[in-house]
Amino acid sequence: MITSSTPLSNLQLELLKLFAHNVSEEQLLEIKLLLGQYFAQQATDAMEKVWKEKNLTPQDMVTWVHEHHRV
Repeated sequence: MITSSTPLSNLQLELLKLFAHNVSEEQLLEIKLLLGQYFAQQATDAMEKVWKEKNLTPQDMVTWVHEHHRV
């Protein structure tokens, strides 16, 4: 038996409640997609915030792609 001294997060507890119910494979796939979309949106929002704070432009990204850094 594996035990952890770290308490479960509120997200983990909520997911455990959901996992107490059997769902079809199709529903499981839909839930996985929803979770993936949610976290992808969170990452996108965080990235956009940084871009706005630093006043970055699409040209900045093009410049970075073509930079060569030697180690």
